[in-house]
Amino acid sequence: MDLTNIDLYDYDLPKELIAKYPLPNQEDSRLLVYCKNSKKIIHSTFKDLLNFIPKNAILFFNDTKVIKARIYGKKITGGKIELLLNKPIEKYEFNVFIKGKVKKDTIIFFENKLSAKVLELCNDGSRIVEFFKDDKKLDFSNLINELNQIGHIPLPPYINRDDEKEDEKNYQTIFAKKYGAVAAPTASLHITKNLFNQLKQNFEINFLTLHVGAGTFKPVEVNNILKHKMHSEYFEIDSKVADIIDKNDEILAVGTTVTRTIEYYNKTKKLNGFADIFINPLNPPKKVRYLITNFHLPKSTLIMLVAGFIGIDETKRIYNEAINKKYRFFSYGDGMMII
Repeated sequence: MDLTNIDLYDYDLPKELIAKYPLPNQEDSRLLVYCKNSKKIIHSTFKDLLNFIPKNAILFFNDTKVIKARIYGKKITGGKIELLLNKPIEKYEFNVFIKGKVKKDTIIFFENKLSAKVLELCNDGSRIVEFFKDDKKLDFSNLINELNQIGHIPLPPYINRDDEKEDEKNYQTIFAKKYGAVAAPTASLHITKNLFNQLKQNFEINFLTLHVGAGTFKPVEVNNILKHKMHSEYFEIDSKVADIIDKNDEILAVGTTVTRTIEYYNKTKKLNGFADIFINPLNPPKKVRYLITNFHLPKSTLIMLVAGFIGIDETKRIYNEAINKKYRFFSYGDGMMII
């Protein structure tokens, strides 16, 4: 089997299984538990999560906070523009994605006297811009204040609807703390206050930060997955948390973002920077032992990450089982746990 072949990571998903909204109580979301040693699949719900977590497991969560990163504006000609903030580059420069034709030096006008100037057109389709308010350049913290007033929660494209007021709460984890993400660490969306309190009483809990970028939704478009250029995302790990990672092998990562952060730290020993590690069956995780995650897009780096834990054959078996049992897929959907 050629594990570099992109077609191995494809599957057919009925559109009606894509969750457009979360359940009223996320603890009711279904949980598929996969036991690595026995290859057994158990069907449960997040309400019973504590029944399955190994007793010595140490849990890690991502405390990033989703920005209202999507804003709508116009060029001076009246042409409509949609801008999605991706990440800060320098103090006053930002990487963004723009729907609508722009060229270098194009000025885009938004509500509340906010404007953006296009500085550079990048080869990957993104743009570098700087933002202004009343002719004053904005840094990241000041830009966040403006986006909180006029921006929209950047729901993933497959949800295929406009954001609503409820998404401001639903598409944010209960422990979201540090602004910087344009996508939620979705495995943690299942963790309610009640469930989190139960976890705290029974397990050691740690936090790290990885600001999820728009690249997380980018499909792999090359036939050989090893030729895929992995996106990078800013991360931070407290030195005390790093010590815990170094000293423990029973690590449970709540989400692929946590997995990528821990594995990048384990490889480089850097406490902050831009993580671009690509986990797949040919580069499996070396530090994270257990994983809670949602169901991911076909041909995505995220389904490849899952296959890095358990192999592509078992990953496909799990996904086929979830489809047959009509699990809800993607960001607002159900989840799975590998133990």
